[in-house]
Amino acid sequence: MSGSGEPSDEDLAAAWGAAVEGEGGEGDDAAAPSVEPARVLNQAEIDSLLGFDDSPSGGDQNSGIQKIISSGLVSYERLPMLEIVFDRLVRIMSTSLRNFTSDNVEVSIDNILSLRFGDYLNSIPLPAMLAVFKAEEWDNYGLMVIDSAMIYSIVDVLLGGRRGTAAMRIEGRPYTTIERTLVERMIHVVLQDLSASFDPICPVTFRFERLEVNPRFATISRLSNAAVLARLRIDMEDRGGQMGLLLPYATLEPVRELLLQQFMGEKFGRDSIWETHLAEELWNTELELSVVLDEQVMRLSDIMALQPGSRIALSVGPGAQVQVRCATIPLFEARIGRRKNRVAVRIENELARGPIFER
Repeated sequence: MSGSGEPSDEDLAAAWGAAVEGEGGEGDDAAAPSVEPARVLNQAEIDSLLGFDDSPSGGDQNSGIQKIISSGLVSYERLPMLEIVFDRLVRIMSTSLRNFTSDNVEVSIDNILSLRFGDYLNSIPLPAMLAVFKAEEWDNYGLMVIDSAMIYSIVDVLLGGRRGTAAMRIEGRPYTTIERTLVERMIHVVLQDLSASFDPICPVTFRFERLEVNPRFATISRLSNAAVLARLRIDMEDRGGQMGLLLPYATLEPVRELLLQQFMGEKFGRDSIWETHLAEELWNTELELSVVLDEQVMRLSDIMALQPGSRIALSVGPGAQVQVRCATIPLFEARIGRRKNRVAVRIENELARGPIFER
């Protein structure tokens, strides 16, 4: 201790050292504060935290960080008829591009997947050309992406480049007017083929809008919206490249019911056998018809005064016109008469029926 009565640094260090040494002793357990060692997670606990627990009780439910990661993925319904449309597009494009380039062209589909529009926009390998086109009948837009290999291959083929030479790639410079013009001609050919591919399902016209080289200028949808992407590979002997067709789900919404079909002409919710059976049963349904002989307006006091034996005089006589009703719906006009000692009616006119009968 110093003369001022305050503990020095050496005294404090000695006191802390004594406390640490006495922590392990038996007599000082109650006095010394207990410090628990840091707990280390085992592998099972780490897997459970990350959501990779493969135990049967977990089922298909994701948990932990895995659920957070999976929330960014897109899992939308498949459109079977759209896959058939793209298959048809491949066949049509193979013929039209052969005529366009006067070369042997093979078109194939790499894959068809659903993803968010913003994720695809950020993953486009640059440099590339992005063609924005509009579906006239659907009043919405789509996107066509042509990579640099395809651009230089088209320019090389259309300008008479020799076969067997690798396509020249020039990076770091903007595309020239000639390159943009030649690629735009190919885009018009592809859009015509895409329109022809949709014709069996729904006639639609895809019109070329503009050509961009910056993905941010080709934003046609919200970045978080879902879209269908079809990657096409085009091979022209030793040359070729890739092309991407992106159609947002909002663009396909007008024909969504048609694209959900498993085969052409499918009608959901209809069964011809059941419809025929129902129609036959309806024709055999029994209905109760009522002939209204007379209608009168009476006071409530007169109605309450009626008793067994009371008489109500009807204003209808033989040959008078009456109505034939089914429940509250008037169907026919008829005349009252007698046939073989029975009161009978003869239908003369059919009354106009309500909207329920016109469906």
